[in-house]
Amino acid sequence: MKISRPLYEELIAHALADAPDECCGIVASVDGEAVAVFRARNAAASPLRYEMDSADQIRIQEEIDAQRWDYGAIYHSHTRTAPYPSQTDISMAFRPGVGALWPGSIYVIVGVAGDEPEVRAWRIESDTPEEVGLNVL
Repeated sequence: MKISRPLYEELIAHALADAPDECCGIVASVDGEAVAVFRARNAAASPLRYEMDSADQIRIQEEIDAQRWDYGAIYHSHTRTAPYPSQTDISMAFRPGVGALWPGSIYVIVGVAGDEPEVRAWRIESDTPEEVGLNVL
């Protein structure tokens, strides 16, 4: 996925603003390039997991649909660990016997546990996440 520096910085700003709780949201895209970042409220209000607020998710879906954009990525932060999908993240994205719950989705994780934020992107379509490139323009 391609993402402009300002949108990339928006992901980091959201993660830092919501710390010590995890943040969450959706990145809209067109032809594989991010065009907007939509913040959502973490209904779990937890430093260990996220649960996107359903009203925010509907609002974001409606805006993306109205603009005829694509769902580029689902993002959240890790405030205590590296930006690698946790078992909870994997369970929210993939179910054995069912498959990927959001096929083709990219999951962006912003790690804010260290001295500097670290952003990594993943496909979670099995029990083993695969890292994908995040091209910051």
